Amino acid sequence: MLDLLHSSIIEGTIVRWGKTGTGPALVAIHGTPFSSQVWRKIVPYLADRRTVYFFDLAGYGQSEMRDGQDVSLAVQNRILAALFREWGLERPDVLAHDFGGATSLRAYFLDGLRYDSLTIFDAVALATWGSPFVQHVRQHEAAFSGMPDYMHMALLRAYLQTAAHRPLSEEAMQIYTGPWTGPVGQAAFYRQIAQMDQTHTDEVQRLYCRMDCPVTVLWGERDAWIPHDKGRELAALISARACTLVPNAGHLMQEDCPEAIVATVLKQISET
Repeated sequence: MLDLLHSSIIEGTIVRWGKTGTGPALVAIHGTPFSSQVWRKIVPYLADRRTVYFFDLAGYGQSEMRDGQDVSLAVQNRILAALFREWGLERPDVLAHDFGGATSLRAYFLDGLRYDSLTIFDAVALATWGSPFVQHVRQHEAAFSGMPDYMHMALLRAYLQTAAHRPLSEEAMQIYTGPWTGPVGQAAFYRQIAQMDQTHTDEVQRLYCRMDCPVTVLWGERDAWIPHDKGRELAALISARACTLVPNAGHLMQEDCPEAIVATVLKQISET
């Protein structure tokens, strides 16, 4: 497990973060409905070449969860920009997944952050997105938040499994369900879904162009959440390289094929 030993208060929210390793900086940004623990199988293989910074998005993992909190994509890029300032980073390497991908792109195109390289995979970046489940929760958040524990847990575990192509281990299930249990966690889970809004990617999608750093786009060939055609489309917009499809990997590539992520990042940073 990764240790998040540090806390910062940004825009009134406590954000938990950690760092490990030596060398130039690399920032890892997770997606929904996960936490920085998605990097637990990846960070150890990067830490001898990079100082790796990882954090839990506002409203996720060990970061603060509370009623009335803004945990939408609209706030996550501002938090990322504030963390860059706090950490004293100017052009780190960036590794980003899912909502972390959207956050890294919003921060680049809207907040002026710059990266030494970007490895982005299975990202929420292009219209249209948002499953029927997401749309249903957005209309009935209160009903879902008030479900009995056993119903919530059954739904949560089933939902998480759809992110992976291979069966998730019980260890992984425990790690990913943990933050979303209990009265606070259950409400937070449905809060972040209810605040998913495509307008937050629409406003930056029109700005996409070739980025001023090496960009590698990976995509799980078996991604059931976002089809790999979106990866090809995204790569054509922001990178000089075509999208690389990863066989036998779903949306949660960190569990299905972590070695593909490690190999890609090591290759990327060796070239910069």
